[in-house]
Amino acid sequence: MLPSHPILSCEEARTLEQGLFAGDEAAEWAAMLRAGAAVAEAARRDFDEIGGFPENGRVLVLAGKGHNGGDALLAARHLLARYPRATAEVVFVFGERALRPLAWRAWQYAQETGRERWTQREPSTAGEWAGKGYDLGFDGIFGFQFRPPVEPPVAELIERVNAAPIRLRAAVDLPSGGLLRADFTYATGAVKTPILTDANAGRLRYLDLGFFPREAPGAQRVLTPAVLAPLAALRPAHCDKRDFGHLFVIGGSHNYPGAVLMTVLAALRSGVGLVTAFVPEPLVPAYAARVPEAMWVGCPLTPEGRLALEGLHLVRERIERATALAIGPGLGRERETMALVREILKVSALPAVLDADALQPELVRGAKGPLVLTPHAGEFQRIAAGATLETFARTSGTTVVLKGPVTQIASGETVYHSIFGGPVLARGGSGDLLAGIVGSMLAQAPGDPALAAARGVVWHGRAAEALARAQGQAAVRTTDVLDYLAEALRSE
Repeated sequence: MLPSHPILSCEEARTLEQGLFAGDEAAEWAAMLRAGAAVAEAARRDFDEIGGFPENGRVLVLAGKGHNGGDALLAARHLLARYPRATAEVVFVFGERALRPLAWRAWQYAQETGRERWTQREPSTAGEWAGKGYDLGFDGIFGFQFRPPVEPPVAELIERVNAAPIRLRAAVDLPSGGLLRADFTYATGAVKTPILTDANAGRLRYLDLGFFPREAPGAQRVLTPAVLAPLAALRPAHCDKRDFGHLFVIGGSHNYPGAVLMTVLAALRSGVGLVTAFVPEPLVPAYAARVPEAMWVGCPLTPEGRLALEGLHLVRERIERATALAIGPGLGRERETMALVREILKVSALPAVLDADALQPELVRGAKGPLVLTPHAGEFQRIAAGATLETFARTSGTTVVLKGPVTQIASGETVYHSIFGGPVLARGGSGDLLAGIVGSMLAQAPGDPALAAARGVVWHGRAAEALARAQGQAAVRTTDVLDYLAEALRSE
């Protein structure tokens, strides 16, 4: 099993916490302190994507009766302790007297940062204070034990907060009532299933509080950064380039010359020992000048400017040198080009990453070796013909990387979810980089396609997050992600 934790239903999460704490208030308080600090630090780091949390930041806390309210209060306390000029306004949605014991304790502890730095606001006067504007808002009204419906006064409060100018909205565990709109949702202790389909959840963060044993079971799982740990370790002192795999990249066309170049760049920047790229012959001089570390093989073209079947011998005569293949970026869908790919997959038992135009049902069915498929939602529908992700992965015997805001990796009976990445990846070429990184991982670990896929997806996503924190989400290029691969490893 890959480094990951199970995703739980709300009932399973309730059972887990009952077993962990068994009514021990001291243990619950310790967990609440960890949760509050983790939420605050996660929000602070995420704030870097919009310029960093200001020294005199204004924080809004929406606190319900129970643990979520306590977590939100402690998160605000953590930030106020770090930023002495910051202030907080708190709204006790059901009144201060409704606070349960640990939430009340959190409120008393929060005020130790200075009572003058806290201002209470009444829910009924939201029309007056909600429009003032805040840097950060913490939603701690309802937790995973909430049962609908939301009472009209609370729904009205949430509506006003949704319309308020808040630079970053942070939900603790789940967006309250499924109504409050969050930019980030911080799942404390465990990821609960409703968060994966809640349109108001924004981006997801899993805050591991140590609730799970090492091998906790579960078919639906969330990947943890620990999957990257071996990549950050020292490499053997006595090694050479052949010890780290040899990836063959096959792609490119007259119409789409850039995609395959990005795949090669990503493979080289993610640790593979050797890369050989089979690309349109006219492109080789420019590519070799740009990326001399790769070996470039010029292939004949069809009249339309795509790879011709005639070039099959160029791959076959070198195939024994490779440990994995990456096929598809910039390839095009011309029939002759598809025939070339089909023949390569028929003669080679090597594991292969199929991306972009190589994601065709007939190519998947005819492959001799293990496959890692990297479709987005539209491409998945093309190859799966209506099957679910789990069913298609199981019946096809492939590892499927279904790309999206939460990328899913299906292998056998298990589906792993990667919550790393963000809007900075919503650019042309992001998938080409991912294909190169996954191909590099597969070339280095050809016997474990699921591990290669998970490492590639998590590494790609965490590098994108590091880029967004350093430069923001807008004024960057797709290939800038590659400059943050090293930071994504070192941060582990």
